[in-house]
Amino acid sequence: MTVIVKIGTSSLTKPDGSISKIAIDKLAEEIAIAKQDFPDIVLVSSGAIGAGLADLGYVGSRPTDSRILQAASAVGQPKLMATYAESFSKHNISIAQLLMAPDDFFARKRYLHARSTVEELLNSGILPIVNENDAIADDAIRWGDNDRIAALLAQLLNAEQLLMLTDTDGIYSQDPNKKTSEKIKLIREIGSLDEIDAVVGGTSGNLGSGGMGSKLAAARMASWAGVTTTIAAATRRNVIANSLLQVGESGTIIHPKPKPLSARKLWIAFAVQPKGKLVIDNGAQEAIEGHGGSLLVVGVLEQHGVFDRGDAVEILNEKSELVARGLVSFSSSQLTDSLSKKVNGVTDEQSSEIVHRDELVILNGDHYQ
Repeated sequence: MTVIVKIGTSSLTKPDGSISKIAIDKLAEEIAIAKQDFPDIVLVSSGAIGAGLADLGYVGSRPTDSRILQAASAVGQPKLMATYAESFSKHNISIAQLLMAPDDFFARKRYLHARSTVEELLNSGILPIVNENDAIADDAIRWGDNDRIAALLAQLLNAEQLLMLTDTDGIYSQDPNKKTSEKIKLIREIGSLDEIDAVVGGTSGNLGSGGMGSKLAAARMASWAGVTTTIAAATRRNVIANSLLQVGESGTIIHPKPKPLSARKLWIAFAVQPKGKLVIDNGAQEAIEGHGGSLLVVGVLEQHGVFDRGDAVEILNEKSELVARGLVSFSSSQLTDSLSKKVNGVTDEQSSEIVHRDELVILNGDHYQ
């Protein structure tokens, strides 16, 4: 059984951003113990940017300039891997570095290469350590991308469990520092993130990029991939083995959906940033939810945002509830023109597909597909 273990920057670094050897030694020891029951473990590790910022003169804070963040990643990544290599060598575990980006999961050739590489490493008893390829990312460093990549890896490798180690021991009903706060031990249906009464603020560290909101988004993605997710505190003793075996205190466990999405639809639903929104009428909602149809121009009531052909959009019903996400076959300017013709009674383009069924993911309640 393949499992994915993801750990964030705040759990690996000191307040000044330098790598915490103590934290990495603990992680290495606990992975070594867990490998006795779960030999196929993939580690997704943040920390490269945080580890490199001090060398660039940034101590105790995280800049927003993507060029600085990319340079920091280039400085910090070899430091991080050298520390990992030293710590895991004490347990006779060899490591391998893989730098990935979300698009690697959806170009089929790269997808297959990534899977075969990881599988070969696991077959050889080597621990793959994956990180976002921040140094050469083709856009700004994105918040929580390692959380996203961990969920995508779980789908790629048909993993059964995803363990997300953070600085909070699971999801709480409110601010964990309040006496009235209670930990949510089990979430059977993650649904919309808005349905979970939990703290989803920013990361507690100044050098990280994620936060509980990012963890929940990744857990939701993993759930739709058919993967069980546990969110737990990296500092707790035996957290890895206990969480994977689901014994003792194991943070918050989030159950998977019974019907997983394909890799491409998972990407459409959760990995790409929507560039706009479409509001559709009740007839269109019934057509795509109940009859497996494509979204036609005639069913669109409103459009919001600027997008090009092939961009992702959110699809809302007349109550402004999220129904689906999809990749559009029209640009926003083309759709504006089509909608104006619709208002003026011109119907030439009303049967055109704005989102083809194959590029559409239903996300409304039990209609997911």
